[in-house]
Amino acid sequence: MNVVIVKFVDRLEGDLMNIPNSIKRKALDNSLEITIRVGKQGVNESVIDELKQQLLKRKLVKMKINQGIASNNQERKSLFESVSNSSESYLVLQRGNIAVFWSGE
Repeated sequence: MNVVIVKFVDRLEGDLMNIPNSIKRKALDNSLEITIRVGKQGVNESVIDELKQQLLKRKLVKMKINQGIASNNQERKSLFESVSNSSESYLVLQRGNIAVFWSGE
């Protein structure tokens, strides 16, 4: 199993920041449901807008992309990092074609 826990740069301070352990545990919890699925049309503005809306209501949002969208781990990682930047969220975890984003609050 390939699990990536990401350290991120605080968007306001520009400093390298560690993700709190409580957020990591929640992101790894299998009971966290996938609330955004990206289909064959890929990531577009509506997906980003939906992620932003969900992050306003909850701290963590789990996203799954179809396997045909990104063929290898590097492409998926780049895609998820792009989504994170576009939605002004933090990529907490990536496991295969599933990622968890955090609002930072």
